[in-house]
Amino acid sequence: MKKFLMVCLWGAAALQAQAQFRVEVSGVGATQIPIAMSLFRGDELAPQKIGAIVQADLERSGQFKAQEGIAGMDELARPDLGALRQRGADALVAGSVTRLADGRFDVRFRLWDTVRNQDLGGLIQAVNAQDLRFAAHKVSDFVYEKLIGDKGAFTSRITYVTKTSGLYTLWVADADGENAQVALPPNNEPIISPTWSPSGNQLAYVSFQTRKPAVYVHELATGKQRLVASFKGSNSAPAWSPDGRTIALTLSRDGGSQLYLMDANGGEPRRLMQSSAIDTEPVYTADGKTIYFVSDRGGSPQIYRVPASGGNAERVTFSGNYNISPALSPDGKWLAFISRVNGAFKLHLMDLASGSVSALTDTFADENPSFSPNSRLIIFATVLQGKEALMTTTLDGRVKARLAGQAGDIREPDWGPVQK
Repeated sequence: MKKFLMVCLWGAAALQAQAQFRVEVSGVGATQIPIAMSLFRGDELAPQKIGAIVQADLERSGQFKAQEGIAGMDELARPDLGALRQRGADALVAGSVTRLADGRFDVRFRLWDTVRNQDLGGLIQAVNAQDLRFAAHKVSDFVYEKLIGDKGAFTSRITYVTKTSGLYTLWVADADGENAQVALPPNNEPIISPTWSPSGNQLAYVSFQTRKPAVYVHELATGKQRLVASFKGSNSAPAWSPDGRTIALTLSRDGGSQLYLMDANGGEPRRLMQSSAIDTEPVYTADGKTIYFVSDRGGSPQIYRVPASGGNAERVTFSGNYNISPALSPDGKWLAFISRVNGAFKLHLMDLASGSVSALTDTFADENPSFSPNSRLIIFATVLQGKEALMTTTLDGRVKARLAGQAGDIREPDWGPVQK
């Protein structure tokens, strides 16, 4: 299990890193919308099955329950919405995929509300083959926003680390775990704590490539890597400010593990507060005014918060004697964290307004929670049925999806912003 102070070095079976992830959805949401999903006309000739991707997206969100649509239907048809309503469907998705003369694919779809007997509109996209998955995720975002009323997060990305045969690799993938791309090639030194910049074009992370923990920033578009913090002692737990200009991190250069702020391009760090305790795992609130962090100043690891300008720390968690890995929802309403309960490490969620806390999982080795950009899902690492896995859960814990490789070690997930 991940240690409170620093990092974990893990050993597990080799991962076939190029293998496609599989999405396994379990559980039933309290108020799922029944939605009829027609196969996209022409899907069988496309390298990516748009209809299947959209259905998996919607089911994984925990907000929808897919039903069989109307065979042979596309976005141009006029469906019998009354008949669909009698079958129990509240909405209908249908569309088409057509190969164009220039090699691109024309992706079209339409959404109908069977309850209100309304055409809710649709999208037309002309994309290259490598962008078909992104086009499908845009369809999912459209459906989610129209029927739920919130922005979808299907066009966002995740990052994570794998260990395969003693080599560590940093990956970037779609929010469903598919379309994984290598961000940093395999290295025999550990990579930990990757975190997205607010713009989604950079990753900060900790690497041991110089045989000591140092903080780097990786530019995804260019592949360029820059060293941000390599001071005496440990450099760990980077966290971006919402404007992307500042990185909060943990340094031990002055003795002990303390919180510092520094320019995202490097420079001289500024100590956030004076403390004789071990302070680590900082994370900013969405408005940038407050930093949550983990400290043992009360005798055991608990979560605290302090103004980003410095000042007195305030304790946040009181249930349990070991609470770590804080993650804040972008809407500012929720705090996710890992709590040790009877020797097991479980994902918990706190309503920041009321302070009430609930356990979301029945697993025993949960790590590294991170919220989706729309604050509706949490991704975390865990061990499930003896295998390392990435999972998502709804905030009520009712619907979970497993994003898992065929074998091996998958760790350190972080959920990035929606792609433009």
